[in-house]
Amino acid sequence: MRWKPIGYTALGLASVLALGVAGYGWTQVNRLTSGLATADVIEPSAQLPSSPPNVPVPEQNILLVGIDARTDAQGNPLPQNVLDQLHAGNSSDGGDTTDTMIVLHIPAGGGAATAISIPRDSYVEIADGYGKHKINSAYTYGKQAALTQLAAQGVTGAEQERQADKAGARTAIRTVEQFTGLTINHYAAINLFGFYTLSNAVGGVPVCLSEPVHDPYSGADFPAGPQVLSGARALEFVRQRHGLANGDLDRIARQQAFLSSAAKVVLDAGTLANPVKLDRLIAAVQQSVLIDSGWDILTFAQQMRGLSADGLTFVTIPVQSLSLQTPYDGDAVKVDPVGVRAFIDNLLGKGPASPSAHPSGAAAQAAQSSAPPTTETSVVPSSNSSDLSGCVH
Repeated sequence: MRWKPIGYTALGLASVLALGVAGYGWTQVNRLTSGLATADVIEPSAQLPSSPPNVPVPEQNILLVGIDARTDAQGNPLPQNVLDQLHAGNSSDGGDTTDTMIVLHIPAGGGAATAISIPRDSYVEIADGYGKHKINSAYTYGKQAALTQLAAQGVTGAEQERQADKAGARTAIRTVEQFTGLTINHYAAINLFGFYTLSNAVGGVPVCLSEPVHDPYSGADFPAGPQVLSGARALEFVRQRHGLANGDLDRIARQQAFLSSAAKVVLDAGTLANPVKLDRLIAAVQQSVLIDSGWDILTFAQQMRGLSADGLTFVTIPVQSLSLQTPYDGDAVKVDPVGVRAFIDNLLGKGPASPSAHPSGAAAQAAQSSAPPTTETSVVPSSNSSDLSGCVH
């Protein structure tokens, strides 16, 4: 089985699925999933009926998000010494924006799946009446409104965080559905600390850079060539935005590259058959990954054992501009919702969309011509360490 990159949230999801898909025993999957944090965030109309493991996986869309949060999956604040290691400021920084948003489309039967990445600065209509803003703020708007309501009700501490996070997730889900035209059936989220602990748990991830990097904002300071990253260093690698020619799109490519390599590490027998690494991996996933409460991960993993050899294909939605001037949100990524829906319909083989869902004329050409390439990005160093042609920028 070959995994292609699906964004940094996928490190947690890949960790859950790998135990079952790679055949390392359902007792380990049960052990892992029994401690996962869950939240009721999927609308009843979008929930899938339960099915036995021997029934092929039904068609579904999974929203994967990476949250710039300063709490763990249970809503507890991260210690300052941990935030210092992550170059994450203090507990008041971050704003709970979703730094990564990916819709993973799985066709009926679990065949070749498609991961659709949405640039975090895409300027869209936020669901629940919050107006037009960057899509990564949808979670924040929903959460902040809930925090105010919960405080008025006397709810505080970790319980307040958990309930507010649920509201934020619901707003983010509705915004993505509204923007893409896809119904979200499942949800998985990971925060900054989760990425840190998961990359440590697998013993580091090999990456390769075509040029040296120095970015004081993210803390990224790497030489050119192959190297192995974990913890804070891994987080710096995937969070870098400054110094990249195409901003959000290059950051997505960086995340693609890292997760392509990370998934291979997770699926490697040396990771899953090593009791120490396996214990660390399970503990890290339980601490950092949150999924919707209606998702039976054990059954899903069993159904996904039939995943085709082509694995997952990673694409990014078409964009029109990376420097859209907005009234209140600074520079944003300009997107055409009509063109995006048509792009997704064509991508998933849904056939001709309704007339209102088709871009036309210049808008259609701009949307399609701006779509980033869908080729796989590799970070696995070649046998010749001086050959950097396959490395990311």
